[in-house]
Amino acid sequence: MRNQSKYLLLITILLAIYYLVCGIYLNSLGYFSQEAIFYIEKSKIVIDGVGNRLKVMGLTAPILPFYTSFIFSSIKDIWAPVIASALCTAILFYMLGSALIKRVKDEFYLFVLLVIFIFHPGILYAACSGKSIALVLIFFFMFFFNLLKFYRSNTTFHVSIASISLVLLIFCDYNFIWLSLFFIPLVLSITIQSLNLGEQESIFRMFISFNNPSLRRKLINKTFALYIILFILPLACIVCYKLLNLTHAQDLNYFNESPYATWTVLADKLSFDQLSTSSIYQLPETSLLISARMVLFCPLILVAIYLFRNSTYQILTLLTPFAFIEFLHIKYEKVFLVQEYYLMFLVLSLLCIIHKSQTIRNQTVLKIVVGVLALVQLFTGYIFLANSSIAEEQHFITMLFNRSADTRQDENKELANYINHLPEDSHILIDDAIAYPVVAFSNNIHKLTLPYQSAFLSAIEAPDKYDDYILLATEKNEVTGFTQLNNKYVPIIKKSNSGLKLRRVYETDDWILYKVFE
Repeated sequence: MRNQSKYLLLITILLAIYYLVCGIYLNSLGYFSQEAIFYIEKSKIVIDGVGNRLKVMGLTAPILPFYTSFIFSSIKDIWAPVIASALCTAILFYMLGSALIKRVKDEFYLFVLLVIFIFHPGILYAACSGKSIALVLIFFFMFFFNLLKFYRSNTTFHVSIASISLVLLIFCDYNFIWLSLFFIPLVLSITIQSLNLGEQESIFRMFISFNNPSLRRKLINKTFALYIILFILPLACIVCYKLLNLTHAQDLNYFNESPYATWTVLADKLSFDQLSTSSIYQLPETSLLISARMVLFCPLILVAIYLFRNSTYQILTLLTPFAFIEFLHIKYEKVFLVQEYYLMFLVLSLLCIIHKSQTIRNQTVLKIVVGVLALVQLFTGYIFLANSSIAEEQHFITMLFNRSADTRQDENKELANYINHLPEDSHILIDDAIAYPVVAFSNNIHKLTLPYQSAFLSAIEAPDKYDDYILLATEKNEVTGFTQLNNKYVPIIKKSNSGLKLRRVYETDDWILYKVFE
């Protein structure tokens, strides 16, 4: 066991290096995810910004991925998100591998795990894109890992750890707050199963429990206790965080709805708009097909369900993520499911195989099935990314295999380079709700007047008194409607200040930089 742990640690280190090399290489080709750019920009504000940065520091969401990226900003800010995602993916491998070698003696399953983490396109996307997918998967793994440990030991300590993991998961992706919704009825089933009764069938255990006063009282108390342990901490944390948003931003949902606080507001709108206006027809994500898509993406989940077939409440636990994604699709009908919601089924299936593979007598058949399905998943992982409804995911897989230069950020880089060469005492009015890529690629953030600064609103009304330049979004800019600094700004400001003169000094398809004259 000790030698296996040493080898596992060595493999994890080599895997982290592999991810880092791939991620930094893609960066050198010009590839940046929107989430990574957003974290780079916010980190620059926190480190080098001028003015009250507390709001940026405390309300940028998702907060845990932002802080994880921020930690590595001291190495190189442009690489920080990639370093964070690479290390988190390697840590996820170590956690799965460590759980595996403690429960399963056969090294075949560790080999399968390693193949998946080296070659699966979805895992490579999580590791090399600078996104928070790996961090989400870590806490998703911890949540279900501790639930399964509770099922085996009936020790509420594991429920407490699961509750903490759920809190961390929610602060990585707020949508996971809805996952708890599907555990509310499941807790009753778990409690009934934990009672010491001779009857094994769940329906009869429930009948006995409700008809016996002593058992009914015990059932109610234990169910209520589990609800408190599992849900009170997430509820309290969310309430406190919303009050923090209300105090500093005058909006309970600022962290989830403002483009200044989270990158998802614009990214979700763009991904839906791009698909809606595309001339190439794609099959929509209809609710009937969502669960089927997950099974096609991760056929190993069928093995997981088979392994837990003898326990009704454990099967229901495995089915809760299916109910969760169906709910997300219905509630957010104009938002497509991103890769992390597919990959969580991969993590869940691996976790179930770790827990239950040794209970199967015919290991040869199980190994063949697991091995074949693991290879199938490498292919389906590529197919699903290549045909994703989200352009950024399609672009990653194209970059990964073609290794051609990425030109999507060239305009922003060139504009940032122009701003970098302006005189040091210049001041540029920029709205980073949409212009955060320009800010991220700028060297000197002291030149920029940004929305987190108290002077921003005054500078919009009287730019000649505060700034030397104004950056405006053109009509062609896809997110021009999310800022006041667009093509409608010039006639409005000239109407209120007839003496103001503006001259175009730099122009791209998406941006126009004006020089301000009195």
